[in-house]
Amino acid sequence: MGARILINSGAGTADRRPSVERGLTAAGLAGPVEWIDGGAIADAARDAVEEGAGLVIAGGGDGTISAVAGALAGSETSLGILPLGTLNHFARDLGIPLDLDEAAQLIAAGHKRQVDVAEVNGRVFVNNSAIGVYPLMVVDRDAQQSRLGRSKRWAMAVAAARTLFRFSSQKLTVTVDDRKARIDTPLLFVGNNDYRLQMPGAGTREAIDRGELFVLVLRRQSRLGFLVAALRSLAGRARAEDSVTIDDVHRIVVASRSTFLTISLDGETVRMKQPLDYRIRPKAVTVIAP
Repeated sequence: MGARILINSGAGTADRRPSVERGLTAAGLAGPVEWIDGGAIADAARDAVEEGAGLVIAGGGDGTISAVAGALAGSETSLGILPLGTLNHFARDLGIPLDLDEAAQLIAAGHKRQVDVAEVNGRVFVNNSAIGVYPLMVVDRDAQQSRLGRSKRWAMAVAAARTLFRFSSQKLTVTVDDRKARIDTPLLFVGNNDYRLQMPGAGTREAIDRGELFVLVLRRQSRLGFLVAALRSLAGRARAEDSVTIDDVHRIVVASRSTFLTISLDGETVRMKQPLDYRIRPKAVTVIAP
C-alpha cells in the first residue's frame, strides 16, 4: 500500500482545503485526501500502519502531528508533515517549510530521518509536557476559544494574565534516572530533547535525535518573582535563580499527593493518574524532513 493522507478537518483547515489538495497534486502525491476529525486521526493512522502503508501524510497542528507520530512510533511507516497549525513547533524544529506547496514538495522528495519521541505513561508527545501553571493556562485558553471564539494567541495571552493571579506551587517527588528529590514548583517542564533557553532561538531545539529528555524546574517564588522570571524566560534571559535545568535525562518519574494530575502534552491538556513515567524513545519515528 502507498500513502495515506490524513488531514485534521478542524484546526481552521476548512478554508484551506483547495490549497492543500492543489499542493499535494502539484507535488505528485496521489491518493484521496481524508479530512478527519482530530479525535479520530490517531485511529486512522494506526489503521494505515496495520494495512502496511509506507507513508502517512498528516496535516494539522502540533497536537495532530503528535497523535499521528504516536500511532507510527516503532513502525516502518514514515511520517510526512503538512504544517497547518498556529505554531507548528515540531515542523519548525525539523526545518520543514511552513508554506504548504513547499512542504508537499519536500514530502515528495522523500528524504527520511529518524527522530526521537517522548512518552508519559505510554502516551507519545513530540515537543514537550508540563505540570503546573502551563496546563492551567491551556485549559483557560481552550475554554475562551470555545465560548468566546477568541483566537488562540489572544486567548492564551488572557489565560496567562489570569493564571498569574491564581497560580500555586505543587509538591512533587521526582526521580530522574536513579536520583530522587522532593520539589515545590509552579512549573515542571519535560522536553523531547534539549530546548534552547537563550536568545536568539529561545524555545527551539537544534536536534530531535539525541536520545534525551530535557527537564526544567521553575523555582518557587512570589507572584511578582514568578512574573519577572516568566518575562525573562520569554525574552530568552533566564537566570540561574529562576530555574534548574537537567540535561541528558532518559527517564523521569513524577509522583504527587494527588491521585490525578492535569498535564499539558504538545499544547493540549490531559488528566493522568500519577505517578507520571516520562521516557525518551530514541529514533522511534521516521519523518520526511530536510
